Amino acid sequence: MRGSVVKKNDRWYVVIEDRDPATGARKRRWHSGFRTKREAQAACNELAAAMQRGDYLQANRQTVGEFAQEWLTTIAPTVRPSTLDKYQRDLRAHVIRHIGFVLLSKLDGPALNRLWAQLAVSGRKAARPGGPVSGLSAKSVENVAMTVHRMLRDAVRWGRLPKSPADMADPPKRSATFRPIKAWNIDTLHTFLVLTGGDELSPLWMLLATTGLRRGEALGLRWSDVDLDSGRAHVTQTMIAIGWQVYVGQPKTQAGRRPVALDPLTVEVLRRHRQDSARPSTPVLAAGGLVFCGPDGEPLHPERVYQAFRRALLRHKLPTIPLHGLRHTWATIALQTGIHPRVVQERLGHSNIAITLQTYSHVLPTMHDDAATSVAALFMPGD
Repeated sequence: MRGSVVKKNDRWYVVIEDRDPATGARKRRWHSGFRTKREAQAACNELAAAMQRGDYLQANRQTVGEFAQEWLTTIAPTVRPSTLDKYQRDLRAHVIRHIGFVLLSKLDGPALNRLWAQLAVSGRKAARPGGPVSGLSAKSVENVAMTVHRMLRDAVRWGRLPKSPADMADPPKRSATFRPIKAWNIDTLHTFLVLTGGDELSPLWMLLATTGLRRGEALGLRWSDVDLDSGRAHVTQTMIAIGWQVYVGQPKTQAGRRPVALDPLTVEVLRRHRQDSARPSTPVLAAGGLVFCGPDGEPLHPERVYQAFRRALLRHKLPTIPLHGLRHTWATIALQTGIHPRVVQERLGHSNIAITLQTYSHVLPTMHDDAATSVAALFMPGD
């Protein structure tokens, strides 16, 4: 193996000469032009050293967009449908449309940093043609960066790149734009449950409010997963929406597969809901029947459930929170009333307690105050 530099027109090129070990035929591999002979010679030395180490990568003309499409097709069988959908949206909306034409071998850290900055300023499409554009949040940009990081990590593993440009870039950190979670206090939650008690989805609102289940977990519950006599619900699957198609998925982690205790009032609400649903024309009580479903037994679309929740808040003039806010409300109230964070973690299905403590850090100051008062009361002299 030997390398040399060759000038063509006003550019310098590196030529790596080698022989095919199978046929003995000489092979010449050209690498992109360089502005100066010094740059070309430095690249030649680096390529020669890589050849000696056995980690030489042949030059290729694959673009970032072409590799992204190949990557998505290759990993599709190995990831959850919702994860693949997220990767597709991240790459097609925020990466391919901006740097898809760039050669994969030419992508570097500064190019990615310029992309992160561009997304932060104008990453969100205008709501209407000709309307103003806006930037993505730091959290959204970081999520795109995480997708790119995984894609480029695989490019290295597959021998397309010697090292990942993502390791040399600096995406924004979501902690820099931390926003407090939205949750209700006990009085507002009670008012909501009373005012919506006659709604078609009131049993679902009750279950979410008293268990802290995620929306998809509650919509994925089957009657075979619920034991009303012992007051237990077992989370074994979740409903995932991709566009307007609903899929049955599995919890992301082992901690997500969990039993959840039901209080007596929630048990009674579910028992009445089961009786009301037990119509001859409704298959909800079949072995795989869903607790919450349409008249035909088909899953409820998560987005339609969210819209029903939103309309209920507007109708009763209640403070606006996302449907996930019922989960946050349960966790906040539980911590405020002295439930141990480990119990809250397990009930919510968090994979570790650090996630729970970080998510609900706004509750910790009041817990510190209570701890200070309670412990001091044990040894401080009375009046």
